[in-house]
Order: sequence, then C-alpha cells, then structure tokens
Amino acid sequence: MVERRGGSSLATFFVEGTLGSGVPVSLSEAAAKHARVRRLEVGDEVRLTDGRGTVAMGALIRLDHRAGEVEVASCARVPRPSPLALLVPVADRDRMLWLAEKAAELAVTDWRPVLYVRSRSVSPRGEGEAFARKVRARMIGALEQSGGAWLPAIHNEASLGEALAACADARGLVLDADGAALPSLAPFGATAIAVGPEGGLEPAERDELAACGWRAASLGGTTLRFETAGVAAAAMVRAAQGR
Repeated sequence: MVERRGGSSLATFFVEGTLGSGVPVSLSEAAAKHARVRRLEVGDEVRLTDGRGTVAMGALIRLDHRAGEVEVASCARVPRPSPLALLVPVADRDRMLWLAEKAAELAVTDWRPVLYVRSRSVSPRGEGEAFARKVRARMIGALEQSGGAWLPAIHNEASLGEALAACADARGLVLDADGAALPSLAPFGATAIAVGPEGGLEPAERDELAACGWRAASLGGTTLRFETAGVAAAAMVRAAQGR
C-alpha cells in the first residue's frame, strides 16, 4: 500500500487508457464513487495504474457524482513479476471470484480455468464471457486495493491438456496432500500451480500431469477447499521469490 505523508493511504485507481505525464486522465463512474467514499477532494494526490505495468502519480482536478479527472504528474514502469500461473477448477462462481480477487493481490500473472472431469457436475459454475468480465472486475478492485501494477492475464476455460501445453515453459506443481511439502521445492522461477476440483483429480488427470513432469506439492495434512489451497500456494511461492 502506498502511503501519504501523515500516514493515510494513497488511493489507487485503475484506468483503461494510456498513462502519460501531463496528460489528464478520466476516472470511471465507479472510480469516482470510490474517490467520494474515500472523501477525496480536488487537489488530493492519487495513484493510477493501467494493469500493464505503468503507474502514475497525479492530482484530482475534477470530481463529481458521475466522473473524475486526474492531472498526471509523473509515470514509472514496474517490472512484471516472475511468471506465476494458477490453474483453477471451473467451480462454484462465488468461490472462484473470491480466489480471483486474492490472485490479483498476490500478483498471479495468469488465471487459467480448467474443465476437470469433476468440474462438469458443478452448478452453477463460473464460466463463459459474462463470468470472465466479473472475474476481471473483481481483479481490478483487488489491484486498486493492493497497489499492484499488473493485472493477471485472464484465459478462457480449457481442458487440462490445453492448460498444460500453455504452461510448458513453467515449473509445474500440482497440489496434493501426498506430495512433498511445497516450501521444500524452492527456489521458484517461472511457476504454474494446478489446483484440483472439489472431490479431487481423476486418476487419468493425475497421470496426465505426471507425464508432463508436474510434481505433487503438499500444503499440509488437511483437505483444503480449492480457493484456500490456491491462495496458500500462491502466497508461499511469492514469499519464496521475494526472499
């Protein structure tokens, strides 16, 4: 979280357009509402991000009930985090949205929903273009709250085989209580983490992961919900990379 002088946090807003020094930037209606909730006023300093690695500092020059405008004073580039893909099950919508929010906070770089065999019996499940828009909106909110600079890339639902092929250049880890303790598998470079569906993976899916060289990684002796497991694993990898 970016801090102001005096200790109060500096508000961050996501913008769809290009950020450039001296260029006024319009805030969306949702961002303007957020600014009012924060009790910001014209002249207050804010931070902007485009979710593609550019961050800017500027001051509010207009704020009303429907929109706002920021005069950009300076821009900087933030390096992209080390690749960290999360292969998530297509599952309960609300729980997927919660995981998406936390994935953005943890600087996950790729969100890959996987249609596991047991995903197909879930109803209502999170899939399709409308749901992807909800995922993106939840991630944007998390990016603003966390002060991040990179929005995760959101990929379409895919089969396990398609997801594995897309992550061929990453070190693959599949969460499994019988695997090696995840921290013991450090150091982590480009990493992909597969989180199984409710009820676990089918034997054929385990074989497919093993055939592609993915290692089983454990988060402990208890059975975790998929969203808990995804957050815990991503946090461990990011913490190890930070060291």
